[in-house]
Amino acid sequence: MDREFLIDLFADFGPVTIRKMFSGYGISADGINFALALRAGLFFRADEVTIPDFEAEGSKPFQYSTRAKTVTVNSYWELPARLFDDSEDLVRWARAALAAAQRAKVKRPKKKAASKPAKKAAAKEPAAKKRQAKRVTKRAVR
Repeated sequence: MDREFLIDLFADFGPVTIRKMFSGYGISADGINFALALRAGLFFRADEVTIPDFEAEGSKPFQYSTRAKTVTVNSYWELPARLFDDSEDLVRWARAALAAAQRAKVKRPKKKAASKPAKKAAAKEPAAKKRQAKRVTKRAVR
């Protein structure tokens, strides 16, 4: 799928941002990524509310293979092929995918930015004390 095809496909949905991602594109609206266009197909964001619709259409979750195993990503499901020819239904599914992405964003707890630097500083402190102790020991030996 190329960028122009995706722009045409989502024309009835409304404004989307299409960015290079992995081996394809990430598709977002209102700053929230809700679809992936990869070599394997077009995948919409899904959750416990929308997964039954994908299952009813015979869709499968996104999968990729590593050297050791096959990884299944249950948060993105393949768009049913019939929707490529039904722009009205595609818009409905895209809105549901955007809603699923919004729900997922609300569920994720925000990380505290201040906690990481404090941990790093605390971790560096013992090493600094050890270096200082070595310097003092060297001076005493001389």
